Amino acid sequence: MTETNKPAAPSTGISRVGVPDGSEIPARVPLPGQSTRVRIWDRATGTIRTVFETTECIFEAPNWTPDGRLVLNGDGLLWTLPVDGGDPIVVPTSGLPAVNNDHVLSPDGATVYASANDFHIWSVALAAGEPHRITPEDGSLHFLHGVSPDGARLAYVRLEPEGDNWWASATVHTIGVDGSDDTAVTTHPGPADGPEWTPDGEWILFNTEQFEDAPGHAQLARIRPDGSDLEQLTFDERVNWFPHVSPDGEVVAYLSFPPGTEGHPADKAVELRLITVGTWTEPTTIAAFNGGQGTINVPSWSPDGSAFAFVEYPIGRNDD
Repeated sequence: MTETNKPAAPSTGISRVGVPDGSEIPARVPLPGQSTRVRIWDRATGTIRTVFETTECIFEAPNWTPDGRLVLNGDGLLWTLPVDGGDPIVVPTSGLPAVNNDHVLSPDGATVYASANDFHIWSVALAAGEPHRITPEDGSLHFLHGVSPDGARLAYVRLEPEGDNWWASATVHTIGVDGSDDTAVTTHPGPADGPEWTPDGEWILFNTEQFEDAPGHAQLARIRPDGSDLEQLTFDERVNWFPHVSPDGEVVAYLSFPPGTEGHPADKAVELRLITVGTWTEPTTIAAFNGGQGTINVPSWSPDGSAFAFVEYPIGRNDD
């Protein structure tokens, strides 16, 4: 990995113009001395550049629009950020509950599907519009991660907590963008997370704990959308999460936590890794940094597959 364009001084260009009245503010805020650093890895050169950095807010989970913007969440809101530099701008989404770091774009980039802090999945036009709730009131918690290549269905994780144990049952489901035909893809209680379709629609990639009895051993896997042909893909000692397939279907970027990590917590010494489809046991580390929760929870490839966006959360003088 080659570093280029050292981070600029933290920006103060965050404008909350257009923030809906009464918006909830999530609990996660920067730690003392911590910043949010939005970065882009160039697939051809291996270089990494910083797009934006701030100490004001924790921004998370970059999606990439067809017109060269990133969509992130921060302070419970959705924001857009120019890939070529600039300041984040609030997406006007009046009526949308506070959102978390699980959001994806429709294939045409016009619609954002977002998980909100009411544990439902919502849709809203990126250019502004009235939000619509997709998931039903069924007593479970819904966390979005993928959209099918034809834009007709969403892949999400359905949590059915038991007491304080949120991960008692975490299964992969798909649902129509209109809220119809909610279908279980996995039935093992997992836990599972991060489901995302391959570009050809043939597979859903995800991470799961089901291959080990003890927690803290998540590995990548794939499964057919109909729930058949489950296959474990990675077998190392690290804890692997959030596989994102490049648009050409050739490589997968994913987040690798230290051995024994349970869940996908923030502020861990993580690695961003790249692996070739079909050669699942030979990953390459793109970058190592302080991160985890919020780094790549959602699809983060550029539409042409030439670059990948991610977020670091350095503390103090952690520049590399």
